[in-house]
Amino acid sequence: MSCAKVAIMVSSPLLIPFSVLSLLLQRIQTCILSSFVLLPILLQLLWSYTKTTYQFSRLLQPSGFSPHNSFHTMPYHDRSWSQTTKSSTNPNSNKALSSASTRLAPLSMVSHPSSTSPYPSPSPYNISSSPSQNPHRVGKSYHPPLPISRHTASEIIPRLYISDLSFAESPALLRKHHITHILSVLPENLSLPSDSELRSLLGYTPIRMQIRDVEDFPFAELAAHLPTTTGFIQNAFRTSPDSRVLVHCVEGISRSVSVVAAFLMAQYGWTPKEAVGYVKEKRTIANPNFGFVKQLYEYGREGLGRRSLVEGT
Repeated sequence: MSCAKVAIMVSSPLLIPFSVLSLLLQRIQTCILSSFVLLPILLQLLWSYTKTTYQFSRLLQPSGFSPHNSFHTMPYHDRSWSQTTKSSTNPNSNKALSSASTRLAPLSMVSHPSSTSPYPSPSPYNISSSPSQNPHRVGKSYHPPLPISRHTASEIIPRLYISDLSFAESPALLRKHHITHILSVLPENLSLPSDSELRSLLGYTPIRMQIRDVEDFPFAELAAHLPTTTGFIQNAFRTSPDSRVLVHCVEGISRSVSVVAAFLMAQYGWTPKEAVGYVKEKRTIANPNFGFVKQLYEYGREGLGRRSLVEGT
């Protein structure tokens, strides 16, 4: 039936048999219902295509573009275990950092006088809220190209460290820092050594937690994991005074920093700005993406019950 005939029939209702009109209405209803059914499927396919395209684009980038193109794409058994490390602490500020660490020891490690706040006064840390405000962010990567070695673990407070994946996979470095607990925040496509492999190389098996579905995207879901990761760190410190916790992601810049900042918020009552600012003082390459910073405020309001917490404070 041509469009012209349909138009004539619609404009002249008396010429349209009731059965034909009913059939037209059924067809229209079917088309509308089909569009509602197909729309979620099309959106899901579009999301899957976008995610897959991004992963392939990262694999095809030049080897010098990102550290995990030159190291993390190698087979696990081909990786070198003889890595060395240098301290990332500024030797000129050891005295000041030692003093700050004493005031910030987690849980019952240090008893604070009743007249002393358990955490420093807020300071005007400069935390970017969007990529355009940070000149170090380049291309699709949210990681600033700063000169510090990513293979160095940074001690944020006593017994709590942040590192990249290379450090977390090095038995020599884990043994040197006496790491007993490992918290991994990684995308799904990266593998870690098994407990048996670590036990054979370390002589002991670290207690591990793996969050395996968080990409370093501003819209990636991190806030839902923060109560669990914070609890893991707190339980590690409560278990033994000798516990040492390593929190790592791929590069030790965004995801792991956000997880440790959430712990500091819960432990010392800090705002996200204070927590991230303190971590940045201890690990200069720390730079959580603006979406994770936003989710830290969400965690403070929803997870920690600080309803009055305002973004940017």
